[in-house]
Amino acid sequence: MKVLHVLKQLWLGEEGIGTVELILILVVLIGLVIIFKKQLTDLVNSIFKTITSKSNSITK
Repeated sequence: MKVLHVLKQLWLGEEGIGTVELILILVVLIGLVIIFKKQLTDLVNSIFKTITSKSNSITK
C-alpha cells in the first residue's frame, strides 16, 4: 500500500513525473516489448520449462 501512496504523490505532486514524460516512457517500453516479443516469449517459455522440470524432480 505504501507504493501506491508514493505513486499517487508522484502523480499529483508538482515535482513528480510530467504526463508527457510518462507517456513517452510507456511508448518506449511498449515498443521494446513489440520489437523483442519473440525473444521474450522464448525466454519465458524456457524459464517455465526449467521450473516444471525441476519441480517434477523434487516431487519424485
